[in-house]
Amino acid sequence: MLQLIIVTVLLFVLFFGLGFILNMLMKTTWFPIYGYIALVIGLVIYWGWGTGSLGENIAEYSVFDYVPAVGGLIGAVLSGSTIKSLRSKGYSMF
Repeated sequence: MLQLIIVTVLLFVLFFGLGFILNMLMKTTWFPIYGYIALVIGLVIYWGWGTGSLGENIAEYSVFDYVPAVGGLIGAVLSGSTIKSLRSKGYSMF
């Protein structure tokens, strides 16, 4: 259980930081969310390549596999909303 909490927090921080940096460099608010979703879909397809159908592979995942993924998605979403709020408050470098 402790490992689940640690990996969830690490993925949250990782994707928040990556999303924040991408938003500053590219000036696109929601790009990290699309990139994260594409990454997760690519990983699911890659891990299931040649081992059966995609539905069977997704059914084999448990809650312990989904919780860190949701933590990363929340980090990507919060990075976009943080940049958006900073831009609306007048910080032009973001």
